[in-house]
Parts: sequence; C-alpha cells; structure tokens
Amino acid sequence: QVQLVESGGGLVQAGGSLRLFCVASSRFSISAMGWYRQAPGKQRELVGYVARDGTTNYADSLKARFTISGDIGKNTVYLQMNSLTPEDTAVYYCSAAAGGFALGNYWGQGTQVTVSS
Repeated sequence: QVQLVESGGGLVQAGGSLRLFCVASSRFSISAMGWYRQAPGKQRELVGYVARDGTTNYADSLKARFTISGDIGKNTVYLQMNSLTPEDTAVYYCSAAAGGFALGNYWGQGTQVTVSS
C-alpha cells in the first residue's frame, strides 16, 4: 500500500557530507515523511521528519548537522547530512505517515551510510 525507496547512501570520510533521497508510492495521501537510523547493536532512532505543511522536527542531537527537506505532495524527502562522524554510521530508513498510520509503520529497505575516520 505504501512503498518507499531510499538512495544516496555510501562511504564518506569523517567531516564529509552526504545526501539521501526517498520517494514513496502510495494509494493513500501522505501526511509526513521522515528518516530513522539504526546503528549496529542499537535500536532504530528517529532522525527527523517533515510534515505536509512544511514543518520539520529533528532529534535534538542531530538538528545542528542534519536537514530534512521534501515535497510531500510529490512523495519525496531528502536528508542532508553534514560534518559526519563515525558515530553516524548506520542504516538509514525512510518512513511515511499515511492511511491513518503514523511514521514508523511503513519502511523503505534502508540505505547504508558508513563514515570512516
């Protein structure tokens, strides 16, 4: 019912930047799209999201370096990540709120981000 595809992950050196992209196909109207990440041995955590009205919300520890933008009307969202550190190494997942479900119900396959020191 809702399919999400992420792209843009890869290997980057510490201090570098990376931009992730996610596009959704959905039979429902999407009200928000966001990003989560899961590092090895850790729980999946919210990075941030953008709502249809354009408002954004971020994890406090990331908002100084990460920026989420998108066009919910076109079912697309970006994650711009700057000043990356090895602690940002994780699989990054896109999620969408749609069909009466909040973020965290529909997931993409994830894209690996690896930051080398």
